[in-house]
Amino acid sequence: MTEKTATAPSGSKPFSAFERMIAWRYLRARRKETFISVIAGFSFTGIMLGVATLIIVMAVMNGFRAELLTRILGINGHVIMQPMDRPLDDFDAVIKRVDAVPGVSFAIPVVEGQVLAKGNVGAGSGALVRGLREDDIAKLQLVAKNVRQGTFQGFNTAGGVAIGTRMAENMGLGLGDRLTLISPDGDVTPLGMAPRVKSYPVTAIFEIGMSEYDASIVLMPLEESQLYFNQDNKVQSIEIFADRPDDVDALKKPIEEAAQRSVMLTDWRQRNQTFFSALQVQRNVMFMILTLIVLVAALNIISGLIMLVKDKGRDIAILRTMGATRNSILRIFLMTGAAIGVAGTIAGVVLGIVVCLNVERIRQFFSWLSGTTLFDPKLYFLSTLPARMELNETLFVISMALVLSFLATLFPAWRAAKLDPVEALRYE
Repeated sequence: MTEKTATAPSGSKPFSAFERMIAWRYLRARRKETFISVIAGFSFTGIMLGVATLIIVMAVMNGFRAELLTRILGINGHVIMQPMDRPLDDFDAVIKRVDAVPGVSFAIPVVEGQVLAKGNVGAGSGALVRGLREDDIAKLQLVAKNVRQGTFQGFNTAGGVAIGTRMAENMGLGLGDRLTLISPDGDVTPLGMAPRVKSYPVTAIFEIGMSEYDASIVLMPLEESQLYFNQDNKVQSIEIFADRPDDVDALKKPIEEAAQRSVMLTDWRQRNQTFFSALQVQRNVMFMILTLIVLVAALNIISGLIMLVKDKGRDIAILRTMGATRNSILRIFLMTGAAIGVAGTIAGVVLGIVVCLNVERIRQFFSWLSGTTLFDPKLYFLSTLPARMELNETLFVISMALVLSFLATLFPAWRAAKLDPVEALRYE
C-alpha cells in the first residue's frame, strides 16, 4: 500500500473504521486499476438493471392481472346461477332470497345470446347481447360510470341498446344510429327456422377499458331481450356479485339453499381458469428468467474481486504484518463486494419505482418514437399499460439481489483471507 493508513491491531472490532476505510479505498478507481473498476461498474450496472427489470416486469404483470380481473368481474357475476329442472320464471323471488345471504352484494337477472351485429360500415361481426334492467346496470359501476356518450336513464323504455366504444368505432355508429342484430334462433315457419333480424337505435356508448368487451358486448333492456330471444318472462341465469370475490366457495352452499330449487352454480375462477392459470405460469417463468440477469451480475462481482485480490497481494501482505487478522482481511473484501451489490440493488429499486410510476407515459413516448402501437389493446385486451407494485414481492426481489451479491463475495474474500504475507507477495 502506497497511501498512509492507520494501524490494524489484531484485537480490533469487526467492521471497524479501519476495515471500512480499506474497503472504501479498494472501491475507488486508480489509473492502473481501470480494468478492475470497469468490471465493478459492469457488476453494479448489471445488478441495477436486473433488479429494476424484475420489479418492472412483475409490477406490469401484476397490474395486467389485476386490471383484467377488475374488468372481468366488473361486468360478469362472481357466481353464476343457472336452472336445472325448470326455467327461471321466478327469478325475482329467487333474487330476493339470494340478496339476503350474508356476503352477497347483489344479484341480477340476465338474458344472453350470441348474434351477428351490423352497423353502418363493415360486414358485421359477432356480438354478445346481455339483457339487463336499468337499475341493475346502475349497480355495475364499471359500466355505469364509464358512459362516453348518451345515458342509461330511461334505458328500460328507450327501446334502444348500448354498445362499447370499439364496436361503435368499428361499425361507424354514433348516438341515434341503428344497429342491426341477427339471431339464428328466430321464428318457426313452414320452411324451417327463420333468423330474427331487428334493428335498434344506439342510446348509449360505454367504455369498459377491455377491448374484447368494448368491441363485442351489446346491452339491451331485459324485457326487450326476453322478446328477442323468445324468453317470455324468463331469464337464462342469475349473476351474483359477492363482497369478496376470492371467498365465493363459502357462498355456494348458502346460495344454493336460498334458491330453494335445483340450480347449477359456477364461479368466476371456473369460467376463467385456463386464462388466469396461463397468466400465473407466464409470471413465474418470467421471474425465473429475469433472475438470471441478477445472477450473471453477481458472477461479475466474483471475477472483479478475484482480480482485485490478485492485484492487492502486496497490500494484503503489508496489512497482515501490521497486525490485521485473516478475519479482518475477509471482512474487508466482503464489504468491498457487498458495497457493489447494495449500491446496485438500491439504484435498481429506485429505477424500477420511477419506471413503474411512469410506465404509461413511457409506453406512449416509445409508441410515438417508433410510429407503432406498443401494447396494442387488440392483442392485450387493455387500453393502457398497467403497473402494480406489491410490497412483499418487491422486498423479495431486494432480498434475493442482496443475498446473491453477498454470496458472490464469499469465495474471493475467503481466498484473500487464506493468503499469508509470504504467499501474498507471489501475486505481484
